[in-house]
Amino acid sequence: MRPDSPRSRPADAPRVLDVREVLSLADVEATALSIARMQEPTGAVPWVVGEKTDVWNHVEGAMAMLVGGQVEAAERAYEWVRETQRHDGSWPMQFVVGEVTDDSAETNMSAYIAVGIWHHWTVRGDLAFVRRHWPVVRRALDYVVSLQLDWGGIAWSQEWTDGQPAKVNEDALVTASSSIYQSLRAGVALAELLGEPQPEWELAGGRLGHAIREHRDRFLDKNEWSMDWYYPVLGGAVRGAEAYRELEEQWDRFVVEGLGIRCVSKNTWATGAETCELVMALDAIGDRERALSLFADMQHLRGEGGAYWTGYVWPDDVNWPHEHSTYTAAAVILAWDALAGHTGGADIMRGTTLAGDFAEIGLECGCEAASVGS
Repeated sequence: MRPDSPRSRPADAPRVLDVREVLSLADVEATALSIARMQEPTGAVPWVVGEKTDVWNHVEGAMAMLVGGQVEAAERAYEWVRETQRHDGSWPMQFVVGEVTDDSAETNMSAYIAVGIWHHWTVRGDLAFVRRHWPVVRRALDYVVSLQLDWGGIAWSQEWTDGQPAKVNEDALVTASSSIYQSLRAGVALAELLGEPQPEWELAGGRLGHAIREHRDRFLDKNEWSMDWYYPVLGGAVRGAEAYRELEEQWDRFVVEGLGIRCVSKNTWATGAETCELVMALDAIGDRERALSLFADMQHLRGEGGAYWTGYVWPDDVNWPHEHSTYTAAAVILAWDALAGHTGGADIMRGTTLAGDFAEIGLECGCEAASVGS
């Protein structure tokens, strides 16, 4: 049911046929510029000026700036990634204005550089750029694969003590592992491009995809969060009829007509980044009509100069938190490109240029499929 909010698009709003009816290329370029203006001199892309940077959202910001024509800013962002990688292939979980404020490592964050570098290749076709960053990707994915659990999920993080890797937090997250699945497909695509096969990544990808599809109960329970709902589809581990079924199953729980989607099911808070990620998940399975409609719905979050508010609380008719976040702007741009087909990277979530789905071999989860494959 549509909430009683002045921000909601009317239920009888005209059907959107083309994403350019919602945002023009000039609008998208303005949004990319809004991200570039928040970039730090080091190349880091923080969530908000003066606040934290993490490598996942940083890479997403670089991808979006590239789509929006901010090539120099995007490539400075990738250089920051190269310069801040640690010897084991990971990055600190959080920086604030150049200072490490949480030195633990999150596997999902470390893996995402593979998606960013593949996206750059599909947009720019710059092989020298790929070669420069390939060692970074290789170290990152080797690190992530090393933390795969016996049943196929990826341990979500590792603590650091005295400047060295320490305790591994041996729980897996649906959202994080689903994103890692996409990263492994991007990494294998890069490996094939450079003629450097990585069979261990392919083996890990097969085990991870199986875990996401067949062993959802072994992941930490975060089902109140919308990301756990759509990320198995967005990351590419779930497709076809099962993807439609999963998205339909919780549609009414998370989607708020006229505003976008809830970040958390019990909260009256619609967020732009999650809405645009669902837009890309819908596009990835061919549900273009609902993708376009949701993209139009969330435009009430667009602010001055093409920046985007993070979210909106409808009972109070306020934007909360009171900030324009780079990751929201980035998700808008990537969703727009997916629907507009403006760049060669438009299918990064559909995955048609990535490596194919991985074979389910070497399973150690103990289920019937593992017994058959052994």
